[in-house]
Amino acid sequence: MTSVNQLDDLDARILLALDENPDATVLHLAQTLGVARNTVHARLRRMTEGGALGSFSKRVAPAALGYPLVAFVWIAISQASDSAAMASLGEIPEIVEMHATTGDADLLAKVVARDPQHLHSLTSRMLRIEGVERTSTALSLVEAMPHRVRGLLEGVAGR
Repeated sequence: MTSVNQLDDLDARILLALDENPDATVLHLAQTLGVARNTVHARLRRMTEGGALGSFSKRVAPAALGYPLVAFVWIAISQASDSAAMASLGEIPEIVEMHATTGDADLLAKVVARDPQHLHSLTSRMLRIEGVERTSTALSLVEAMPHRVRGLLEGVAGR
């Protein structure tokens, strides 16, 4: 598990303000929240450097890049070559997220593809990686609930 700096109520209020107005300047945020500009700037830098804020590319919808199909692939890997297998899987750009898991498989990968044929070629590519023993794929029919943390931020902010 990655260690991330814990956010406090001011951090959460800054992020909620940015959620409401992503184009807000540091000065505008400072004025809105009633804190010094340098405080907002330092907090944003700390949250970025500490891992609480991800890269801007996390906000890009893969469908807008021509990858409308989403699938979840369970991957069983040989324990003898797990590091090398995970590194090789990490070289596949269509694997947009991957978690080590408990249960029958070792990894759960979120994969995006152009169409079912492209997904098939991606899973075939995964199976050619040394150490990958088997995969099992489930297609996402519809995103029933998008990724969200606003409610969590509101809880930390005391709203």
